[in-house]
Amino acid sequence: MPLVETRFEHGVLVISLKGELDHHAVEQIRDNIERQLAENHYRGLVISFRNIEFMDSSGLGLILGRYRTVREHGGQMALCEVGASLRKLFEMSGLLKVLPVYDSEEVAVQAIQGA
Repeated sequence: MPLVETRFEHGVLVISLKGELDHHAVEQIRDNIERQLAENHYRGLVISFRNIEFMDSSGLGLILGRYRTVREHGGQMALCEVGASLRKLFEMSGLLKVLPVYDSEEVAVQAIQGA
């Protein structure tokens, strides 16, 4: 089961995922993120993939669904710390045409704060 660490940094919700992101885990993670977004005022969402060992297509749905939620509330979203295999999946899915990817959480948070 993947672990989800969340923190707020200057109005940006930062989610750090760890483990495997498959259809079994996505529902719980989605609910967790949606609850955090609903309970707090935020200007953006950053998701870190530094510790993701595996991700299937349900992970893409998780990302796109949260993107939709954040955009509906006028916020910005970014991804960070994406490894080579995930980056390839993101490229093939077209995700990189929609969302920026940064090398670190810090740079991603700064980019959203400056948006």
